[in-house]
Amino acid sequence: MVTAAAPAPRSSRTVTYPSEFVVTLVALIATIVVVHALYVSWIIPNGDELVATEQARMKADKDYVPERSFYLTINAPEQEIEIIHFIWALLILGYKAVLIRRERKLLERELIHVPEGIKVLPEDAKDYSRQLEAVPAEEKGSLVVRALQRTLDRFASTRSIRDSAETSKAVCDSEADRLDSGLAMIRYIAWAIPAIGFIGTVRHIGDALLQAHKAVTGDISGVTSGLGIAFNATFVALLLTLILMFFLHQLQQAQEQFVHDTDHWIDQHLIRHMQVR
Repeated sequence: MVTAAAPAPRSSRTVTYPSEFVVTLVALIATIVVVHALYVSWIIPNGDELVATEQARMKADKDYVPERSFYLTINAPEQEIEIIHFIWALLILGYKAVLIRRERKLLERELIHVPEGIKVLPEDAKDYSRQLEAVPAEEKGSLVVRALQRTLDRFASTRSIRDSAETSKAVCDSEADRLDSGLAMIRYIAWAIPAIGFIGTVRHIGDALLQAHKAVTGDISGVTSGLGIAFNATFVALLLTLILMFFLHQLQQAQEQFVHDTDHWIDQHLIRHMQVR
């Protein structure tokens, strides 16, 4: 027999999250606007001023060793593109982390009420499914609700506890694959940033070689300046990639743990109570 279900607590304010495509597009546009504005108003003017000052000092003193500066390190189009990709990827990772945290909170709620000692029979599956109808519409697409619904439907149709458990695991495995494929854009960005850095390195090395004829006359400032800027592009790219990959692996671990916890939650709150006469 099914006891009276305790009504699921509802939040007084419902938060509707936009689709991932909208978030990705808006994040890209906002990142481009903000980063480019910073470059135009702050980084490029200061960087060009420092470059002119360093070149003047090198011409005046052949033994002068230019100092590494933050502005000089990132003052190039390739570094700007790398930073845009990096911030864009972090925003996508942050949004995905918010979604995982949102769904994990559902595991703290009593979505279906099965008192201790009460057995769930195949005839009761539809009654327990009705408890899931009290879940707000925006939460019905969450993993735990979908897995519970599929498990109860399978139990009602097959009257098999084993098939029900396998259905729950299949839904969780499918969600794990979906979450992993959703990181494809982040993996692409993590590959693209070093590629952009190498392109910048090759471009600036070419610019430095165009100044080789001046080195014959003793003026090596153009060559050394070009080579310094060239390797800055790769330096910034590799540094940003290291940071990005750290956050990517943290999100992957959170997603895998969430799927595992959901499968365990269903086992503890539903499957272990099932019984077939």
